[in-house]
Amino acid sequence: MTATPVAELSAAEFRDTAEAIEDEVGKVIVGQSSVVQHVLVCILSGGHALLEGVPGLGKTMLVRTLADVLDLKFARIQFTPDLMPADIIGTDILEETEDGRREFRFQQGPVFTNLLLADEINRATPKTQSALLEAMQEQTVTVANRRYVLEPPFFVLATQNPIEMEGTYPLPEAQLDRFMFKVDVYFPTPEELVEVLDRTTGVADPKAGKITGGERITRMRDLARKVPIATHVSDYVARVVVASHPENDTAPELVRRYVRYGASPRAGQALILGSKVLALMDGRHNVAFDDIEAIAPAALRHRLVLNFEGLAEGIHPDDIIAQLLTAVPQQVKA
Repeated sequence: MTATPVAELSAAEFRDTAEAIEDEVGKVIVGQSSVVQHVLVCILSGGHALLEGVPGLGKTMLVRTLADVLDLKFARIQFTPDLMPADIIGTDILEETEDGRREFRFQQGPVFTNLLLADEINRATPKTQSALLEAMQEQTVTVANRRYVLEPPFFVLATQNPIEMEGTYPLPEAQLDRFMFKVDVYFPTPEELVEVLDRTTGVADPKAGKITGGERITRMRDLARKVPIATHVSDYVARVVVASHPENDTAPELVRRYVRYGASPRAGQALILGSKVLALMDGRHNVAFDDIEAIAPAALRHRLVLNFEGLAEGIHPDDIIAQLLTAVPQQVKA
């Protein structure tokens, strides 16, 4: 029997669905529109996001709300120093069968889900953090030489606290590079804080409804990949990534002075994929330079490795990125 082909989404349907998702999330999350948009862009691109912010800003609530709105299977792992890799990916357990024999059976861990919240990921040891690497990159898990495929779609949304130093293990560069975006969650404005207090201390309990599901999210991701990007725009992305390396002749002053190692090729992939989604969310079917600039901080800030001088002077990667975008010309003169 021949399967009925699934009709491709239109750009208008993509935009309408994305707007509906943002509106529904806004029923629970106050403000943070930029954070919600960047996380949604990341999900619709098929990537993973790292959310960084001080405690109490609603990072965990945002991820839970997105899982509800997107109607995805959800799991949460609270990362602690004593968490082991098997607590994430699962392990083989010995069972006795009905005929009296003993055999190993794989017990799946919480990573076997659609949307995984890795809460306070930097509180776990590097060994445990690395348990997510294969799942994030290849959507598979290997245990005892057996490979298990994760059910698509699969996303990791991780949180970390930037001010808690006791008992934390900074994520290694290889782990950070697996995250498509690093999204900074900022403290609310006084007006937003009033709204937060009203919502959380009153009788009403705001709930978000379901807008879409995993199958439609996959179709939205597939449509985004088909968005064309002009050669001169992709060339600009490549030159921005290359100029983020201090040894390159085109690197601006802040990069040469404060960066030890620049962005990887994954940064270029994140810039282009994120910009394609952003264009569709804006109702356009082509990538513009403004899309690249809007995505750049989230795609690059965790991929610039600062040197000792940059760390000592407290240089923020966003300042370097701003100069990088200004210094690299959008068009190369013939």
